[in-house]
Amino acid sequence: MTEAAKPFAERHHEPRDAGDAFAYGVTKFLRFFADTLFARRYGHRAIVLETVAAVPGMVGATLTHLRCLRRMTDDHGWIRTLMEEAENERMHLMTFIEVARPNLFERMLILAVQWLFYIGFFALYLLAPRVAHRLVGYFEEEAVVSYTHYLAEIDAGRHANGPAPAIARHYWHLPAGATLRDVVLVIREDEAHHRDVNHGFASELAGEAVDQADHAPYPDHAADIRMAA
Repeated sequence: MTEAAKPFAERHHEPRDAGDAFAYGVTKFLRFFADTLFARRYGHRAIVLETVAAVPGMVGATLTHLRCLRRMTDDHGWIRTLMEEAENERMHLMTFIEVARPNLFERMLILAVQWLFYIGFFALYLLAPRVAHRLVGYFEEEAVVSYTHYLAEIDAGRHANGPAPAIARHYWHLPAGATLRDVVLVIREDEAHHRDVNHGFASELAGEAVDQADHAPYPDHAADIRMAA
């Protein structure tokens, strides 16, 4: 079965070179850190991780924008796609702030991790944008796994399935009776989309062929952006 044919929750890009191996190793190290610190506290884990997850799209969009200006070339839709990714990840954060109120320690952790990650990712994108996009692709693979585990906790009754926050119902156009489980499902779909897009960007930068049908630039909830593009 090809990667494109696999269920979205099972897709994984096997590392093919040193850059991929570096990105995958960093991802697994950070996954170990998150698992150790948060264990099954998925709501609190999401607050910290979504703060970090909103950084790459903004960094990539900014540097792509400046590069296109310098070279006077078209961006082929990358800037809008990356900006939408950053906004989408920020909405994940705003949603989980309503679900799991962060304590003082988590707020301080967010400040430290965001600055460290921003500086490191900015430098990586300047030096090796392909590796940077591969890193995000692996991050999103792990995000899909985390939200799948989150769903399992809800389905098993170990995590309360309360009503969806109003901000989530508005952003994802969910019905009035939507629950946390509905929110986690749409967020998992978002993360799978970001995974495929960033792996696709990394492959394009490597000169590899990319299946455009599996590399759609905008998710369903960004239809207004897609129509304007």
